[in-house]
Amino acid sequence: MGDKYNTDKIKLWTRQNKEILNDLEKYGVYRVKEEYIKQKLDTITPFYLKAYKWYAKKASNIVEKPEGAEYPIWLSTTNNMMLQPTKDTVVLELEVDKKHVVITDQEKWGYVINYWYVPLDREDEKVHNKELEKFGISDESELFMTHKGNFYPLLRDKIKKSWDRLFDNNIRLCNLTQGTLWEIKKEWIRNIIYFKE
Repeated sequence: MGDKYNTDKIKLWTRQNKEILNDLEKYGVYRVKEEYIKQKLDTITPFYLKAYKWYAKKASNIVEKPEGAEYPIWLSTTNNMMLQPTKDTVVLELEVDKKHVVITDQEKWGYVINYWYVPLDREDEKVHNKELEKFGISDESELFMTHKGNFYPLLRDKIKKSWDRLFDNNIRLCNLTQGTLWEIKKEWIRNIIYFKE
C-alpha cells in the first residue's frame, strides 16, 4: 500500500531559521542546542528555558532522546499558520514515524509555558481561579517568577503537578495539536517552502 494508507506515519510542519538547511546538508540531521534558543529568545531565554527543560525531561520518558539532542523541536500538525512569509525562515514539511513524535494539545502547552495551572476542564479552571482570588493572586506565573511562590508553596506545587496533564490526551482544552521531535533527519523532509526576501 502507498503512503496514503500508512497510519504509522504523520505529516508535520515546522518553521525554522533558514540556517537549519546548512546543518541538514552537512550532518544529515538537525538538533536544537541551548545556544540556538538563547540566540532566538535573547533576554526572555531564562523564562522559557525553565519550561523547556521541564518539557524535555517529561517528553524523554515518552520518546527517548537521541544522543546529542538537548531540546525538542516544535512542529505543527497542520500547515495553516506555516504559510505566512517570515523573513530568514523556511518551512519544512516532514513525514515521520509516529513513534518519534510527542503530540500535545496546543492550549495546554500555552498554559505550561505561561506557568499556569492546566485544568481538567473549564469547571476545574473556574474553581482554581477562585482559589487564586482567595489568596489575592492576579497572575499565577508570579508564583514561579517572584518570591511570592515562597508564601504559597502548596499552590505552586499544585500548578506544577497539573502540567503533567499536558501529556494526557484524554484531557483536551482545544482541538488544535502540536508535536515535538528530538531531531529532524534529512530523509524525513518531503518539502521545503522558501520565502522571498
